Amino acid sequence: MTRGFFSTLLVIAVVPAALAASDPPTGVNPAIDMPRYLRVASEAAASRETHRLSEQQFIEMSRTPGIIILDARSRQKYDELHIKGATNLSFPDIAIESLERLLPDKRTRILIYCNNNFLNAPSAFPTKLPSASLNISTYIALYDYGYRNVYELGPLIDIDASQIEFEPPLGSPSSDGSAARMRMQRERGGSHD
Repeated sequence: MTRGFFSTLLVIAVVPAALAASDPPTGVNPAIDMPRYLRVASEAAASRETHRLSEQQFIEMSRTPGIIILDARSRQKYDELHIKGATNLSFPDIAIESLERLLPDKRTRILIYCNNNFLNAPSAFPTKLPSASLNISTYIALYDYGYRNVYELGPLIDIDASQIEFEPPLGSPSSDGSAARMRMQRERGGSHD
């Protein structure tokens, strides 16, 4: 009887442990890979250091035939104000199919910019934490999908002093969603021309 008791006790102790060892930890999802993300982010960071552009370099490169200026902000913010000629692909929509459709050639030169590149347009370009800047996530995502010809607008630019062209044009009632801003400019005697 003692032997049967110990055998039962052994089964009770070993079987749950064996089952637990064979089950993946709670919350594991093979479609989400944090270790790979961190490796790719590190590689992308090294690449990014040589792919950041001044305002003038960005403008000159934007005139190159076949270039894509990618705006990864929300469609709403894009519609409010964006760099002239930019194509909108909101960051949450960056996926295998959307990239294959918009950027089928991974050698395409891509220019990116984000909210944290512009001052004085808080409605269209609301400031994010520097570590949460959309340029960082967009660069890493494109790098992970195999795009290595991505260049980022580097500086923080006062939108009123920028040489970059925007759509709709600055000063129009729809740019930055602020007719009040136009009125303030008129009251100060200035314009965006």
